[in-house]
Amino acid sequence: MADVTLLYFASIREKLGREMEERVLPESARTVHDLIEWLVTQDANYASAFAEPAKLRCAIDQVMAPLDAPLAGAREIAFFPPVTGG
Repeated sequence: MADVTLLYFASIREKLGREMEERVLPESARTVHDLIEWLVTQDANYASAFAEPAKLRCAIDQVMAPLDAPLAGAREIAFFPPVTGG
């Protein structure tokens, strides 16, 4: 699979200690959910950042996408934690 840019925002960025990275995704990462499952195996920081995937939001090439969205052809994948307000 091709290189992709992964972007992390807010608490995800804080837990990972970076706002972006370039990755070559494994063949098993066919959807956003697959990608998250793979990321949590990378280390404890990823496991913490993606501990509750159902609460995350994602954008593929700057278009909001569900977790079952396919990654084929994606160049940029952004992850956002849930937004809270008060």
